[in-house]
Amino acid sequence: MPDQTGLLQRGPLRRAATGLLAALLCCTAALSAAGSAEIYRVSQEDSVIGTPFYVKTDAEHTLLDVGRHYGSGYDEMKQANPSVDMWVPGDNQDVLVPDFHVLPDAPRDGLVMNLAEKRLYYYHSATEVEVFSVGIGREGWETPVGTYSVIEKIKDPTWTPPASIRAEYEKRGETLPAVVPAGPENPLGAYAMRLSNPSYLIHGTNKPWGVGMPVSSGCTRMYPEDIEALFAKVEKGTPVRIVDQPYKIGWRGDQLFLEVNLTEEQSPASPKQVVPGKYAQADDVAVDWDEVRRALQENSGLPRLVGVRQGAKSWHKLESVF
Repeated sequence: MPDQTGLLQRGPLRRAATGLLAALLCCTAALSAAGSAEIYRVSQEDSVIGTPFYVKTDAEHTLLDVGRHYGSGYDEMKQANPSVDMWVPGDNQDVLVPDFHVLPDAPRDGLVMNLAEKRLYYYHSATEVEVFSVGIGREGWETPVGTYSVIEKIKDPTWTPPASIRAEYEKRGETLPAVVPAGPENPLGAYAMRLSNPSYLIHGTNKPWGVGMPVSSGCTRMYPEDIEALFAKVEKGTPVRIVDQPYKIGWRGDQLFLEVNLTEEQSPASPKQVVPGKYAQADDVAVDWDEVRRALQENSGLPRLVGVRQGAKSWHKLESVF
């Protein structure tokens, strides 16, 4: 049974929060790599999933440790906790786990990756989805937007670095072998899925700190435990859609949410550009433009309530979350 947040609980280690206002919850846990991701259930009319929540830090773990335990990557943890030191958060510090997302504007089928948020969505169906943080291509080596499919699944892959990568390493005084065998030194990790653009893979990593950052040479990196779980479920031929949507907007019941994911180099668009006309000009929708501006200014990576359907009984602002 799903709880009232629309989350099908799969275990105690990842995203363990219940209730619409679970953002007020503080909890502690022994941090380790978590197990399989949660499956979120959402109606076809809605497109907002999850509930953010707080945890307490201890002196032994970084913010990245906390993020990995709950399935969040580097940039999204930093974005959600701008006043917390990433590497030395301190003891007994409140840290927000950003388990709250607007689904990308794309068909709910197979794999959908949104580069702007560095997140991968795996749709079991149009109403059930798993979410994973990913690392993507860095500047000059960007992961390409487009529609692809999984053409090959490889357990214990070897890595044949292209000439461009080997030349880059040589500039740093390092020499790469022609083929890197499977094992702990292999940057592809233990599992890889090749796309129909065959130069690009979705794979694990031997550097999990890079998950949630634009640090790869174009491929998609996942936490080792996440790629292992996903590898077992995704079949060859599964469609893969890669989009770049820094602004996502969608409904949860009668409430309209806006999620903003901009890089430090990007300037926000105007509110009128961000909210599509089907919402802004609809007779039955009331948009709070001050909240839209606030979402753009804060760029928290978390959905913000920016509107309601006319006639809705309540307008609940989650001020405590932000």
